[in-house]
Amino acid sequence: MQKILSYPISILYYFLFLFWLCLFHPIQWICFNLFGYNAHRLSVAILNFFLVRNTLILGTTYSFKGREKLPKNVPLIIVANHQSLYDIPPIIWFMKDWQPKFISKKELGKGIPSVSYNLRHGGSALIDRKDGKQALGEIKKCGEFINKNNYSVVIFPEGTRSKTGVPKPFSVNGLKMLYKFAPDAYFAPITINNSWKMTKYGQFPLGLGNKITFEVHEPLKISDYTFDEIFEKTENIITQNIKTK
Repeated sequence: MQKILSYPISILYYFLFLFWLCLFHPIQWICFNLFGYNAHRLSVAILNFFLVRNTLILGTTYSFKGREKLPKNVPLIIVANHQSLYDIPPIIWFMKDWQPKFISKKELGKGIPSVSYNLRHGGSALIDRKDGKQALGEIKKCGEFINKNNYSVVIFPEGTRSKTGVPKPFSVNGLKMLYKFAPDAYFAPITINNSWKMTKYGQFPLGLGNKITFEVHEPLKISDYTFDEIFEKTENIITQNIKTK
């Protein structure tokens, strides 16, 4: 019954989702080109506020706990499990004070209103998964960028979304590059739960009535750990708090 009900609701959701993306694309352009970085960053945050609110149509609610644990005015490497595209707008909105950038596949850097523009101009790294040298070079530049400016970067080290919530093994390479080239940073582990239920039927129709939770764990200062230590601690704390039902 829920799946049947979801068809018309999902149509309305996607119509409004596309509306917000198209509306904010020229707003981003104006902010970036006429007023600079801070205006562009604000426009992206506001866009993602509306994208988060838009999911209320689907009965989605959010809980984002633990932000008070995170230091400010230092670079952060936000490490999270990845369950769906619905992980991203809440991170951008609720973590706006840390100015998050993303390690993203290069295909997202073109063709998507608002999203592609932000990825290209907002400081994110667009990586080619088939070209390891290019990918590591982009991650290196992003690490140096956040380290210099006290920004944050979001990386999903599973490499792809978990369609059932069950975590995939974390990949080492991207995290190792950020560890090396953002030496003043903290690893900020975040566990995401229930986001996968938004797409349990696929991209259409969408799941209804889900409570998506984000739990921020204690940050780990890079200079206090070897890479192997911080990698193990980060993966363990994230995966141990994932609920798969």
